[in-house]
Amino acid sequence: MSDTATRVLSLEDELLDLLGPAAVSTEPRVRERASVDGSPMSPIIAAKLPLGLADLVVFAADAGQIATAVAAAARHGVPITVRGKGTGNYGQAIPMQGGLVIDTTRAKAIVEVGDGFITAEAGTPMVMLEQAAWASGQALWMYPSTAQSTIGGFLSGGSGGTGSIEHGSNDRGFVAALDVVHADGSAEILHVEGDEAQKYVHNYGTAGVIVRATVRLEPLREWRGLWASFPDFAGTLSVVQTIGNLTPTPRLVSGDGVEISAALPADEAIPEGRSSLRAIIDASLIDEVTAIIEGAGGRVEAVREGPQASIRLSMLSYNHPIEWYQKSQPHEVFHLEVAGAPLADDIEAVESVFAGGKLHIESTKAFPIGMLAAPYVSEEDVYRGIAELNAIGVGVHNPHQWNVDFNVEQTAETAALTDPNGLLNPGKLNPDYTGARKGAIIS
Repeated sequence: MSDTATRVLSLEDELLDLLGPAAVSTEPRVRERASVDGSPMSPIIAAKLPLGLADLVVFAADAGQIATAVAAAARHGVPITVRGKGTGNYGQAIPMQGGLVIDTTRAKAIVEVGDGFITAEAGTPMVMLEQAAWASGQALWMYPSTAQSTIGGFLSGGSGGTGSIEHGSNDRGFVAALDVVHADGSAEILHVEGDEAQKYVHNYGTAGVIVRATVRLEPLREWRGLWASFPDFAGTLSVVQTIGNLTPTPRLVSGDGVEISAALPADEAIPEGRSSLRAIIDASLIDEVTAIIEGAGGRVEAVREGPQASIRLSMLSYNHPIEWYQKSQPHEVFHLEVAGAPLADDIEAVESVFAGGKLHIESTKAFPIGMLAAPYVSEEDVYRGIAELNAIGVGVHNPHQWNVDFNVEQTAETAALTDPNGLLNPGKLNPDYTGARKGAIIS
């Protein structure tokens, strides 16, 4: 028996004693399910799968059990990968060196809802946080387009979403405090706030494991979901930034051309053969937004209220339209995350970088961002296109690689202290990473 197998068996015995048999599994199907995420969305990563298989899976019921599992694995020298719902698209949750996978989805307690903040355990779905916030007359600063993803997963691997027009990405003040555990063999849960808390955001759990989070709330506004359509994508593009720059700031403004719109789930508010524009706006803006849309040759298809309308629109933003478009096509489709004025001002130049290119667009305060999709030819062609997009002033984030791509140097410096043996999500933190950084997309 190899040394690695011996360490895993020893860890299994300890975790069974500490957490009980209902929380620990070596069942092959359980291990397989815990070793995949949304990375098949990338044809480049999909061709390289499987990239790792868990040896052991723990289902932690609360923050304390997450900390207990991390500490035990660290003492045994077993690699540790922590996951929420596995909704990330870059392979962030794949245990590349095997070892222990900690599934946090049972740790979903909302600890406190206060004035301007909410505290919850790492496995709490974002939609639960938003519902609890609305019940208190407040709303999250932001939540991701995959609203059922966990708060720990969103902070570790996500960037932004609904609310990012006003608040930017999730490292820009959204996090008030975190409770984290380090891979030093101790189950001590450390409380960090302010700048110290930011050291654990968007680095895939390589600097420490988030077990509990406190994030910002704001007063609840009278949000309305608005669906509109235009004869073509040019009409949608002409108003995306105008609407996004209104006051009060919209929570979301998304748009698609005719082809991607046709792939979205059936809805009378997304009429066939037209380009779809969707927004979450303050009720006070309905007349102004309607005038902007009609002035550009479009029409308002529906105005809906309530949290479900907002969640529905959120699930049709960012990566989600591309996922629907991929499913509708007879060939492989890849996408890149893109940003910059050319998305609205020179769509022909942007889409023509790849044969058959189609853009999904989102508004931010500074510039439009989006997802550029096209038929997949080769990995080399993708990188050729990235260079061409950069040359015309389009920022690109590459969703076809799994390296930490945000505050890389700071994360490596932190991890040297918090994970001295390199056990936290190994294979994801490369201090020499030179690819595109997260900051190229969300302002």
